[in-house]
Amino acid sequence: MERLQKYMACCGVASRRKAEEMILAGLVKVNGETIRKLGVKIDPGKDRVEVKGRAIKPAEFIYLMLNKPQGYITGNRDPHGRLTVLDLLPVEFPRVFPVGRLDYNTTGLLLLTNDGQLAFGLTHPSFEVKKIYEALVKGVPEASSLDCLRKGILLEDGPTLPAKVDIIKVESGNAITRIVIREGRKRQVRRMFRAIGYPVIELTRVGIGPLTLDGLQLGKYRPLTGKEIAELKKLLN
Repeated sequence: MERLQKYMACCGVASRRKAEEMILAGLVKVNGETIRKLGVKIDPGKDRVEVKGRAIKPAEFIYLMLNKPQGYITGNRDPHGRLTVLDLLPVEFPRVFPVGRLDYNTTGLLLLTNDGQLAFGLTHPSFEVKKIYEALVKGVPEASSLDCLRKGILLEDGPTLPAKVDIIKVESGNAITRIVIREGRKRQVRRMFRAIGYPVIELTRVGIGPLTLDGLQLGKYRPLTGKEIAELKKLLN
């Protein structure tokens, strides 16, 4: 027996968290009965599950790495008509969704998949999956300011976990830094540097867990290798 929301994630319907929202909204049926509570378990070999009137089944999973350029939102669609990261894929490409977010002006490594269970694990704060960024900041941070980030700094939504941060080099009076965090709050890196008085000018995510961009051109994507997929799953076990 398997929890309904987990089964939905394995079928590529949505992340487990989003699947829970769909259940509570009455969008899911099991053997013709609408389910409106969490905790329901199903037998994948016997039970028929429908989402919005359509039967679902385990999907063939797709795992992609994308080097996101500026000017694209991280989402499936935008009510304001802006381009999304899915516009960088062929029109006929099977349905995938972004794992986590990069804001409109941030570039770099973004994972796309239809494996909701993996996406849930990579974005859930309890797993503390590391995200690596290179940030060009205005000015050159003092050692004491960087120590604030290393110890954890208080933001408006609470204290951050300790970060690893170093200055890579200084150009024209501004510093290029490398920062490693283990959370995924909205615009977190930008807010952290702003809190110590050195706002971000440019920001690129260069790594997630064991993955790096490794020469992938801006705006391009590639499938993950079997080894890379196994390494990601190992993080969550």
